[in-house]
Amino acid sequence: MSNTGTQAIDRAVQLLTRVVEADEPLTFTELSADPGLPRSTTSRLLAALEAGKLVQREESGAFSAGPLFALYAARHDQGSQLARLSEPVLRAVVAAIGETVNLAVPHGDTVVHVAQLDSTYVLGVRDWRRVTVPAHTSALGKVLYAYGALPLPEAPLEKCTRHSVATPTALRRELDEVRRRGFATTREELEVGLDAAAVPVIGPSGDVIAALGVSGPSARMRGSLDSIAGQLTTYGSELSQLLRRRTPAKGVA
Repeated sequence: MSNTGTQAIDRAVQLLTRVVEADEPLTFTELSADPGLPRSTTSRLLAALEAGKLVQREESGAFSAGPLFALYAARHDQGSQLARLSEPVLRAVVAAIGETVNLAVPHGDTVVHVAQLDSTYVLGVRDWRRVTVPAHTSALGKVLYAYGALPLPEAPLEKCTRHSVATPTALRRELDEVRRRGFATTREELEVGLDAAAVPVIGPSGDVIAALGVSGPSARMRGSLDSIAGQLTTYGSELSQLLRRRTPAKGVA
């Protein structure tokens, strides 16, 4: 390789290291401040790094580590990195549907919320990332049950409200319907006045690795829950396709 080619690689590595190690996204001005790196060269190298998904431009125009890092890390950390990767999809869900959106993954026999974006409405729901709820009362949990990502419960089921699924047998019947429709819903099953819908997120190996869901006040969602779930299916497919397209087939660990 020529000295010029080696120098270009060294400069690209220098830029990438600065972006990845920075506590906050760096602006073009900050990245081109090195007197040994002409602005035109900085611009060309950043464009190449962005095309290779090694850096990405934030809404502010500043640069942060790109999705390739998240895609790689998601194979080893199913929580935080998957949350980061899914953020554009979650933003699109909130913009389209308006309700609070969550991404959840299985952990043992429980559901863990790894990402949440809040509703556009003043009246919304709580931060579910700090809460553990009975999975059978959650649309997210029903999705993970239905596709084998969570072990099915055998013990009597907790009745959070009079609408909660009462027995493992009744839950299994409902999960058949979840698989048939491709989404799960809950109507006041965890808490009176709270409805939710969720869809599966499929990893590169073809298994369901997460669930994408929305939740909100029953008064606002009642009558449109199935329609909302249908909309959500599009975004679940979008996130699934992103994972399958960009992550090696050995899957998300």
